[in-house]
Amino acid sequence: MTQPNILKLAKQGDVEAIASLMNRHLHPKGIAATVTFQDACLEVMLESAEVPNQQILVAFIRKGLTALGAASIEIVKVYGQQTGKEFPAWSKEFNLGIVEAEADAVDHEQSSSNPQILTICINFSGDTAQGITNQDFEFIANQISTDILSSCNDVFIQKVSISNGSSVITKER
Repeated sequence: MTQPNILKLAKQGDVEAIASLMNRHLHPKGIAATVTFQDACLEVMLESAEVPNQQILVAFIRKGLTALGAASIEIVKVYGQQTGKEFPAWSKEFNLGIVEAEADAVDHEQSSSNPQILTICINFSGDTAQGITNQDFEFIANQISTDILSSCNDVFIQKVSISNGSSVITKER
């Protein structure tokens, strides 16, 4: 496929063409992009030996997709995953309907003056057959809650809720 054809297909929302354009820039940096599309939502999985840099790559993808102008894409979900891991290390969702400059202004405003309010819910899978007791769960949940609440400077976490099916630990501030 030639460059003009890939670009034309990508502008029409073709996921293979979009992935090809992304990978053309990302492969030299050791990052592979996998792209899927369903119900006006484009999902981009970025995978590399180290956890991909969220801030840089989300900005790269937002800028590229905004410039592409594919009308069929309304929402974009980006995931960063380390090769060999079962779950992504991070994810970010954004609406392509919001102009990039507006999104940057909102991001800047929130990080500089008003902290974001965030609620975090974590589901913990385990059972007593695997040796995890309710006391173990409570200890782990309290550690996670303490770590989350103490490590966030720019984001105000209103509530942390962690559950394992039978027990729920909730911390509010």
